[in-house]
Amino acid sequence: MTTPTKGRMIRLSDGSAFSSSKDTILEDLEENNVTLEYHCREGFCGACRCKLISGEVDYTIDPLAFIDDDEILPCCTIPLTDIMLDI
Repeated sequence: MTTPTKGRMIRLSDGSAFSSSKDTILEDLEENNVTLEYHCREGFCGACRCKLISGEVDYTIDPLAFIDDDEILPCCTIPLTDIMLDI
């Protein structure tokens, strides 16, 4: 697991952007009032899956939910670089 990298930019396809400051991308989204479905917060259910348009992330735990190559689970990822998401 990679150490969380605070201060990376998280950009959304709607044009909004903010800096990461929490332990997971989902927590950053919540802190910035971005609505995203989720259930387990541990990579089991896949409800929070979204498309990673650009950038790199790392998983804090190995997810069990199925995701496509261009998708991530924000509940258990941290940004390694500035990222752009389609939510």
